[in-house]
Amino acid sequence: MSTLAPPVRRTLALTKANARLLVRNRTTFLYALVMPLVPMVIVFASGGASDAAGANAVTSVLLMAVLFPVFYNVLSQVVTRRDELVLKRLRTGEVTDREIALSIALPGVAIALAVAVVTVPVSLVAGLPLPSNPAVYLLGALVSSVVFAALAFWTAAWTRNAEAGQMTSVPVMVLAVAGTLVAAVPDRVAQVLEATPGGAMYELVRTGWYGAGGVGDAVEPLVVLAAWGVVAVSLARRSMRWEPRV
Repeated sequence: MSTLAPPVRRTLALTKANARLLVRNRTTFLYALVMPLVPMVIVFASGGASDAAGANAVTSVLLMAVLFPVFYNVLSQVVTRRDELVLKRLRTGEVTDREIALSIALPGVAIALAVAVVTVPVSLVAGLPLPSNPAVYLLGALVSSVVFAALAFWTAAWTRNAEAGQMTSVPVMVLAVAGTLVAAVPDRVAQVLEATPGGAMYELVRTGWYGAGGVGDAVEPLVVLAAWGVVAVSLARRSMRWEPRV
């Protein structure tokens, strides 16, 4: 007899099913697994370069990991299964809305965290140092994954169909990628970009990987990410659609 509580068993069962569907969908799986690996070329190119270049390279890898396995994958799954009435049918049983949402997000989050871990030995081979504060680095990857999963659920609420997701995902992607420009823009602009999810991720990588400013400097970017997470979850809960848009 299983010792897991019923909600945990249901969530794990749905998560396994969603993971299998992710693997079977070649296009989605390609985006989820291959895209985060592409920026690792940047990591090799930045070997032995400045701390800023190394941090930017690692941040690019993490951004691809949270944008494709997490954000775009969750957005695509929610919209597709909503339109196929899968979400509606799930809600007629014992499964709660929270369990459904978690089971959709967890496979992508697991891939993102795996990419974050794999980036460490790859970076070492490329000539970058080991993370000086690995806990900060991994915590940043986890919190970022949660934030972009929540943003995906919110984006799905106003995405008419799976094809439209290619357009509705653009604002969030721009918001994320803009943060990687922190080291290349004037200070006033950098201060604005640091308030974006991508900018906060960059600062966490600098602190977690290079120890820039000490562990205390990780508090501000973590607060920024947490704030984005609270806003995204609130928006998603208020606007989430479980049935097809009319």
